[in-house]
Amino acid sequence: MDDRINQIRKMIEEGKAAAGIELGSTRIKTVLIDENHVPVASGSYDWENRFENHIWTYSLEDIWTGLKNSYADMVRDVKEKYEIGITRLAAIGFSAMMHGYLAFDKEDRLLVPFRTWRNTITGQAADELTQLFQYNIPQRWSIAFLYQSILNEEDHVKDIAYFTTLSGYIHWRLTGKKVLGIGDASGMFPIDVKKKDFDDSMIEQFDRLVETKGYPWKLREIMPQVLTAGDEAGVLTEEGVRLLDASGELEAGIPVCPPEGDAGTGMVATNSVAKRTGNVSAGTSVFAMIVLEKELEKLHTEIDMVTTPSGSLVAMAHANNCTSDLNAWVSLFREYSEMMGLKVDANDVYGALYNKALEGDADCGGLLSYGYYSGENIIPIDEGRPIFIRTPESRFNLANFMRTNLYASLGALKIGMDILVKDEKIRIDKIYGHGGLFKTPVVGQRIMAAAMQAPVSVMETAGEGGAWGIALLAAYMVHKKEGESLETYLADRVFNQNSGKELKPDPKDMEGFEVFIERFKEGLAIEQSAISHI
Repeated sequence: MDDRINQIRKMIEEGKAAAGIELGSTRIKTVLIDENHVPVASGSYDWENRFENHIWTYSLEDIWTGLKNSYADMVRDVKEKYEIGITRLAAIGFSAMMHGYLAFDKEDRLLVPFRTWRNTITGQAADELTQLFQYNIPQRWSIAFLYQSILNEEDHVKDIAYFTTLSGYIHWRLTGKKVLGIGDASGMFPIDVKKKDFDDSMIEQFDRLVETKGYPWKLREIMPQVLTAGDEAGVLTEEGVRLLDASGELEAGIPVCPPEGDAGTGMVATNSVAKRTGNVSAGTSVFAMIVLEKELEKLHTEIDMVTTPSGSLVAMAHANNCTSDLNAWVSLFREYSEMMGLKVDANDVYGALYNKALEGDADCGGLLSYGYYSGENIIPIDEGRPIFIRTPESRFNLANFMRTNLYASLGALKIGMDILVKDEKIRIDKIYGHGGLFKTPVVGQRIMAAAMQAPVSVMETAGEGGAWGIALLAAYMVHKKEGESLETYLADRVFNQNSGKELKPDPKDMEGFEVFIERFKEGLAIEQSAISHI
């Protein structure tokens, strides 16, 4: 074995490694990091939600089978690379997709199947609570699921002793602690960022709203305790170890950091937790999260309000559609190439077409596209109809065609970001980009910078994802110095050698995108008509 492998082996043997596990919507990933926060082993387990009785769900058996298998896959990786097992860890953390609804009675029995963030069955509750609180409550938030259950007069509500998110549930079973990291908590119920806790005045409003129902609980009594990054959140119990480690080698007593949501761990993994920074994830869907300096002036139902794991306020613009239509067009060109007898690699096709887009007119030459496969929240459509539109006067060539589709993939996001930048006058110093749009160097980064009107940086480590992010939060809990903030810890100890490759927005690109987005907004009636007639 070389020196590096010997060093890692010794570090693992001495219990100095930290681990993070994140339960995403299609994959459960486990990452082990060394004392320098570098991933040294990983494991994963693929899973899929089920649509049962009109509910998107995962069973409790799915959850524990997946968690155990993902951890075991990481342990296998360690044994193959370093010829050693894992008995001790410096710390561990658990994160999962945010929102949703897991409700339990006083005997700790699940009252109804887990309702995930993907469900859109809480429209009435979300609208009524948004008006009551004058604070945007999206359908996927836990409080919307609870209140919709009340509106539906579901029998289980009277028996609730505790309700939480997926990460909160896992942490509770593994540690016995009913706690939640503030980032994940901010997707359950609005947060008072000064107190770093659920908003007391809104809790009182909710209790008054439902008091005629005569339930034996008050809202605060059935919610988890809110913790911030760096807080101690319990240790793995003997029962917890049995649920996590099938080998039985892992020892109990390992410190566990506050459980977090995937939005928060994404911010940590991209070093975008400081004020006036943000991150944008662009793939099948796209969302931007910007850390704010102050509260927004107005209520905007297009914008979700959450927090960083340390409790700073974050505005999120989220669009359901991004690269699906782009991918479809690239596949069409690849099919044509193969028909003409050319053997081409998919990455080469993407690279050639994306780079061709940079030769196009900054305003796309009068072309227009809506790459919508599904409905959107930011713009008023309930379904999707992919459409490409031009006039006889449009400058229709390959460069403008590809540039149009790239711009259009960010159309809804751009409208959401304009609410923040133009209406609310927020300031952004830097955006960190990750996801498939950035796979071709420079192109997606340049288009995104024009849309966001801010410098965009892409880091190689962003691909490590939320499992790395929660492992970093676990390491922060045990290694931070007195008074050392999460922002400082990440900047000085994790990302000090990796600030990413930055690209500033080109003024001509920004000007062209502004012309395009006005055309895009004017043409939305075409998309709405297509939904009605096709």
